Amino acid sequence: MKLYGHATSPYVRKVRIALREKNIRFEWIEESPHDAGNHIAALNPLGKVPVIETDDGQVFFDSALIIEYIDTLTPERLIPGTTPERLRALLWNTLGMGLVDATAARLLEGRRPAPQKSQEFIARQEDKIARALAWADKADRGAAYLVGERFSIADLGLALALEYIDFRYPHDWRGKHPRLARWLAGISTRGSFAETVPPGMEKALDAPH
Repeated sequence: MKLYGHATSPYVRKVRIALREKNIRFEWIEESPHDAGNHIAALNPLGKVPVIETDDGQVFFDSALIIEYIDTLTPERLIPGTTPERLRALLWNTLGMGLVDATAARLLEGRRPAPQKSQEFIARQEDKIARALAWADKADRGAAYLVGERFSIADLGLALALEYIDFRYPHDWRGKHPRLARWLAGISTRGSFAETVPPGMEKALDAPH
C-alpha cells in the first residue's frame, strides 16, 4: 500500500496516525499536488491529498473515505460498530475536522496580501474555534478516551485538531480549558502521534503550555 501526501497536511497526518494505530504497513511517498512531476493528479482527479493506492491497484482519496477503507483491514476498529457508540465517535470526529477546517481557513486568509485579507473572516474562524473548544471541554465524555474504553476515531479526530491548532494558531486555549488539555496530554504520548509530528510542529508542541 502507498500513501501519497505532504507531512504538514493534517488530513494526511490523520491517515498516517490511523495506519500506525492499526499496524498496517505502507510506503510513505511525500508529495504535494504542487510538486513538478507528482503522482497526485493522475491518481485523484481532484488533485488533493491524501491518496492511497492499495496493493491490488485500487485508489482511495479523502481522509474520511481512506480511514473507512483501512478500518476494514483489521478486526479491531477505529470506528465503533454499535450504533450509539458509532454516532458519538463520529460526532467527536466531525467536531475535530471542523476545528481543522477553521484553523486552516484562518491560516490561509492570514497569508493573503494585506489589501485582500479579511479580518472579519479571520475573526469568524477564531470564533468557531473558541466555541468548539468550549463545547469539547464541557461535553460528557470519558476520562482517558472520548467514547468507550479504547482509542477510536473520536480521539484521533479531536487530538489531531488540537495539535494542529498548536501548530497553526498557537494561543492559550489550555488556560481556559484545562480538562481538555489534560485529556490531550494523555493522547499525545501515543506512538502514532509522536511518530507523525510534521516538520516545524515540534517547536509548537514543545512550547510551554
